[in-house]
Amino acid sequence: MTVTIYDVAREAGVSMATVSRVVNNNPNVKPQTRKKVYEAIERLGYRPNAVARGLASKKTTTVGVVIPDISNSIFAEIARGIEDIANMYHYNIILCNADKKKEKEIRVINTLLEKQVDGLLFMGGAVTEEHIQAFQTSSVPIVLCATSDEQGVIPSVDIDHESAAFDAVSTLIRHGHREIAMISGTLQDPANGYARFQGYKRALETAGIEYKEDLVRIGNYRYESGVEAMKYFLGLKKKPTAIFSATDEMAIGAIHSIQDEGLKVPDDFSIISVDNIRMASMVRPQLTTVAQPMYDLGAVAMRLLTKLMKKEPVDNPRVILPHETILRLSVSQI
Repeated sequence: MTVTIYDVAREAGVSMATVSRVVNNNPNVKPQTRKKVYEAIERLGYRPNAVARGLASKKTTTVGVVIPDISNSIFAEIARGIEDIANMYHYNIILCNADKKKEKEIRVINTLLEKQVDGLLFMGGAVTEEHIQAFQTSSVPIVLCATSDEQGVIPSVDIDHESAAFDAVSTLIRHGHREIAMISGTLQDPANGYARFQGYKRALETAGIEYKEDLVRIGNYRYESGVEAMKYFLGLKKKPTAIFSATDEMAIGAIHSIQDEGLKVPDDFSIISVDNIRMASMVRPQLTTVAQPMYDLGAVAMRLLTKLMKKEPVDNPRVILPHETILRLSVSQI
């Protein structure tokens, strides 16, 4: 049978109100009485009802996290940062995978809000008008992590994706490359895909290099699309000397596509990308990349959310974290 607060009160010889105060860490309980209640809880194996406690306090101490693709190591690392800070502030995480589908993201957002989470973190992916509408129905704080909305109305923690891409392509240019192709993410994603594409174009323009449409292929951020994009570049009559990939995973696909043809990186093609996932240093040759501070993105986003949930002052609701170019072995001078 389920042990109730009534059973604990009877066992400890106190009122149910006293048990409730002990369970909810109310300081207005004598140490001796608190000890008796804890001993009764341990003897009976009582577990407080989180739902009932939430109804009483109007807080559930839970945070909903919407993740676009749980198999992507980028989001796994960001989630680690979120969870560590959540634990520090005694919040529990409900992690929901949306499979990079907008309809599922909207459904998951609404489900989490219905479950009375105290706050919501939306991670990665495009923030559309439908997302904004779903967020605006919420009475709890929402923070965007590793993405942002075009209107700039929702608190967010991200990097400058356009600048990161500009730095990556500029690295190739400094190594003497002028025929630079790009494996892009979707241009329908303004915060990530389109911003990195714009950074690529700006770097070319700054260096006086003509933009060529046939040197851009659109991928889906995953390994397989990097393989396919590189096959296309290998089939061009005038091949590029370097590839900028919008993600490490697509870059690794491109490296393997090159190697499958008996060619070498960086001898035949230099490759650089953005993210710095763990696999970037494991692949051979090791991948030169512009690193996102993935753990920090999650940690800072969760800390911002705790401030909003506790109604603490927030100096800057739209945080941009620095990125860093990690030079490895996939780029060479020509």
